[in-house]
Amino acid sequence: MKILQTNFFGDPNIGLFGKCSDSICLLGNFFSEKYNKRIEDVLKTDVLPLTIANTYLIGIFCCLNSKGIVLPKIVESWELKKIKETGLNVEILKTKFTALGNLILCNDKGAIISKILKKTDKKRIEDCLGVEAAYSTIASMSNIGSCGVATNSGCLVHRDANDSEIKKIQDIVKVNVDVGTANFGSPFVGSCLLANSKGAVIGRSSTGPEVNRMMETLGYL
Repeated sequence: MKILQTNFFGDPNIGLFGKCSDSICLLGNFFSEKYNKRIEDVLKTDVLPLTIANTYLIGIFCCLNSKGIVLPKIVESWELKKIKETGLNVEILKTKFTALGNLILCNDKGAIISKILKKTDKKRIEDCLGVEAAYSTIASMSNIGSCGVATNSGCLVHRDANDSEIKKIQDIVKVNVDVGTANFGSPFVGSCLLANSKGAVIGRSSTGPEVNRMMETLGYL
């Protein structure tokens, strides 16, 4: 397992610009091939550089696991064509909400989704990702994707998540769940790092105690 502490062009909010699973990492196409290779070495998976909705904000606009990728309706046709080349299931949600990466928290075992999404959206998410999905909040907020990061070995969530939320998340994603922060106190850990069960890329602002908490919670120790 490896940890890479870095910023993306001075921004420590790594999770805004990518999403990853044990099978692939989608990342804004602003890096050199050499830098992408550094990320591949940490996460032990291929990096696919791309845009979504003509932006680099991959982490905001999509969610994924090793089986599928859920995208907003604003994805461009040429972007969709490139994403389909991964061979994963692809679902475009027709909902008016486009920041799907902020509304869905998932791994290969389950998905937690925001209560603002419809039941029909829930079914499409389940079919695409191949997992059971359940509605919940994290720290009483609906932007659960930015409030947590889940891998197949652990899940780190917003420091103010309550016991009932933690239990529900743990029951669905089927890994240990704990609270924490990143980037020197930010509770929005989903926006601060890219992680799978093999490694993590985290903001350079994250302190030693925060990194240790991530490593323990995500099962790296």
